[in-house]
Amino acid sequence: MFELKGATFAVNGKTLLQPTHLNFEEGKVHGLIGHNGSGKSTLLKLLARQQQATAGDVLFNGRPVANWGSREYARQVAYLPQHLPATDNLTGQELVEFGRYPWHGLLGRQNALDRTEIARAIALTDTSKLVSRMVNSLSGGERQRVWLAMLLAQKSRFLLLDEPLAALDIAHQVEVLKLVRRLSHDLGLGVIIVLHDINMAARYCDRLTALHGGRVLEQGSPLEMMESDTLEAIYGLPMQIMVPTGSTHPVAIVQ
Repeated sequence: MFELKGATFAVNGKTLLQPTHLNFEEGKVHGLIGHNGSGKSTLLKLLARQQQATAGDVLFNGRPVANWGSREYARQVAYLPQHLPATDNLTGQELVEFGRYPWHGLLGRQNALDRTEIARAIALTDTSKLVSRMVNSLSGGERQRVWLAMLLAQKSRFLLLDEPLAALDIAHQVEVLKLVRRLSHDLGLGVIIVLHDINMAARYCDRLTALHGGRVLEQGSPLEMMESDTLEAIYGLPMQIMVPTGSTHPVAIVQ
């Protein structure tokens, strides 16, 4: 479990994340929502150890994240940044194999367990027809599935995903979120995901945390968060909540 106790982040005299108290549990998809600059990515980077809190504590399994070794931490927590690393001249198979780095190092040779975990990750993400292709030749949705396979090969307990739907069309957004939700629930993974679309977040996340101006504004289940007054406070826009015919999932519409 992740736990933030008064965690704060400031740079050049500007506080990007105010003192924050939060818990994130395994086995659930936790959505981080809010306007641009609200602190979502900053919070995720603290959990991913891409940035260090300037005050307060960030704990994983009761232990400060700064006290974990890099490879030791990567065996527990996998991070997918908003701007993905270059994959020039890499096949999907080679990218997925990078997920085993925390277990045997960059120059370590694959063993039977590595091969088993790689095959498992490819099967879970249904990417067997994609991994023989060059990553840069894949569509946006296909590429995200191969990156998710790499994270699964890492065998981590938490996945941290920073805006994985950016630049994807609506069909691929749904495909990726369905996959993330299924993997979380079937494998007991904790997922913390930064999302902009409140309706997508409400449909596929188990818990939502809304940030505004670097502060946690609201948190709760999607049903608790999908209230007109709550969403107006988060986004600064009046919204109407409705449940489409034949659905049990509320949808927010800008008035």
